[in-house]
Amino acid sequence: MAIDQETEMTDAEIDDFLSRHETGVLSLARTDDPYAIPISYGYDDDDRVFYMRMVSTPDSEKRQFLESTPQARLVVYDDAGSTYRSVIATGSLESIEPSELTAGQIAQYGDTKRPLFEIWAEGKEALNIELYRLTPASLNGRRTEIDREE
Repeated sequence: MAIDQETEMTDAEIDDFLSRHETGVLSLARTDDPYAIPISYGYDDDDRVFYMRMVSTPDSEKRQFLESTPQARLVVYDDAGSTYRSVIATGSLESIEPSELTAGQIAQYGDTKRPLFEIWAEGKEALNIELYRLTPASLNGRRTEIDREE
């Protein structure tokens, strides 16, 4: 398998790609500790902002990371035929109070495919459900054409 061509995606290609996908891997970092989780997101291509809903339990590692205001990196990718695409967004997560949401933001959270409540060992009252926004400091995409014949 050889790489035939690798190109940077344009802003329009990145926005189209992110609008057609709904899941990625969110990585959080604080000091020397990394943490990565699969997530569902909504993407506003006008403002180039991601919206995500995080569900955690009281003692979860996820909650500990989220409370530490970590740096974040979201990776969205796909592999279709001979083309591999990936987009990487980096920045800080911002917690959003539900009372501060605009109608447009509510629609973006509605685009996140992950259910609001999932199956947890603890009851719903023990779950912490928070809304977050990731406004990327950088947003880059790459398209790679691969010759799979070799």
